Amino acid sequence: MNRSLLDTGGAALVVSQFTLWGDCRKGRRPSFARAARPEKAKVLYEQFIGCLKEMGIHVETGRFQEMMEVSLTNDGPVTLILDSRKEF
Repeated sequence: MNRSLLDTGGAALVVSQFTLWGDCRKGRRPSFARAARPEKAKVLYEQFIGCLKEMGIHVETGRFQEMMEVSLTNDGPVTLILDSRKEF
């Protein structure tokens, strides 16, 4: 956890998914009301990929708004919640 992709020579798999922003604080189902519209989300997705590539990171991508099956193995038991607005 102390080294970045640049430090390790790692790569990134960037796959869009609509569940990326879901507010689960109330009720039984997540709310996606504050998620970006697809047009804006696609721009952000492409900008993120561009930033990684500019840093020299090898990037593989999925297809935006397409159904995909992705398999992965996590290396470590860590889940982080990132909230720049400190709402949690």
